[in-house]
Parts: sequence; C-alpha cells; structure tokens
Amino acid sequence: MIKRPNLLQRLLHRFVMIKPVTAFFAPRTHRLDNFILKLTGGKYTASEFFGWSIVELTTLGAKTGLPRTMPLIALFDEDKIALIASSFGREHNPGWYYNLMKHAKCSIKFRNQTTEYIARETEGAEREKYWQLGLFYYQGYGLYKKRASHRVIPVMVLEPVK
Repeated sequence: MIKRPNLLQRLLHRFVMIKPVTAFFAPRTHRLDNFILKLTGGKYTASEFFGWSIVELTTLGAKTGLPRTMPLIALFDEDKIALIASSFGREHNPGWYYNLMKHAKCSIKFRNQTTEYIARETEGAEREKYWQLGLFYYQGYGLYKKRASHRVIPVMVLEPVK
C-alpha cells in the first residue's frame, strides 16, 4: 500500500523539513487534518496531498483515561500498522506514544473503517525494518532523528485484535 512519493510530494517534503517550517506546522498539522476530515466526512486530510497515508488513532489518555484521537502518518505492512513517534524531532515523545504505552489497546480509523489494534514498541531488527520503511516514505524522519539526538525515536507496531 505504500508507494514512493512523486516528485512534487518529495519537493513538499523538503520544504516541511526546514526547521522553521516544521516548527510552524508541528503544533498545527493535526488540527488542519482534523478540520478537513470533518469537512469531508472522514475521506480526506491535508497531509494526503504530501502522499502520506493518514489514519486516525484513538487511544485512552495515559493520565486521564479519556479517549484521545490524533491523525498520524501510517506505514502499512500487510495487516500491521507502524507509527513513528518522531514528534517532528522535538525534545519529547508525542503524547499518543505515552497513551499507547499505558493502554496498548487502540483503534484506527482509515477511510471510514475502524479496526481495533494492540500496540507494542519495536526493538532491534524489527524497529530498523520499520524505521527504514518510514525513511523510504518520508526522508524527514532522518532529519527529525538528528534534531532529537538525545532520545531514540520510538517505532510502534499495531496488530489487529483477533
């Protein structure tokens, strides 16, 4: 399901990787995607223009226990989904990562279909496999890794609940 971004999309990727551009979009992208998802009845997001597959991850809050939904770039691998917790290379892991670490059961909505998953953090060769898949899909992850050099960027794998 993952296809290499086209030339225009790769040029857009280079633009959004510029540190001030990233700083501007990082706290706003999910709001724009949520707005367009609501506007289009869950069919489209702004981020899809960049060639990314966007899913809506719903988790329980690590501290509150309340449902939290976030649009994220998804890396599809047969029935599994990998999520890279880059947080745009910022100092901390994103909130959804901590939510999944505390409450592994989650749901993914993609193209108006919702599926239940169990999340786990990857390590070793499995992590490297999904990290490389992420880099193939979006080279910005490599830059985010440099910006977040004080931490290892987590890679989560979601497997469907049987």
